[in-house]
Amino acid sequence: MAEYLKKNIRQDVPDDKVRERMAISAKGVRIMLAGLIVMVSGYILMTGGGSDDPEVFNYAMFDFRRLVAAPLVIIAGIVVEIVAIMKVFK
Repeated sequence: MAEYLKKNIRQDVPDDKVRERMAISAKGVRIMLAGLIVMVSGYILMTGGGSDDPEVFNYAMFDFRRLVAAPLVIIAGIVVEIVAIMKVFK
């Protein structure tokens, strides 16, 4: 296994350069945290609308905020996460 690794490791890049470079930059991490906050806010928008009495139906469960706005906010957070992971920041 060690011989296989020695053959397939790039020889033109020094070891210290490989170790100091992370897979994601600090800006990418900040954008990922922002995407996480956007997603959590979408889940918070989706909460509520239940009824205390099981015999009474509450139509607040089907309002615009829970059916349209909250899923769009969650999808926007997922898009932000994908951009943060895939984009190379300098």
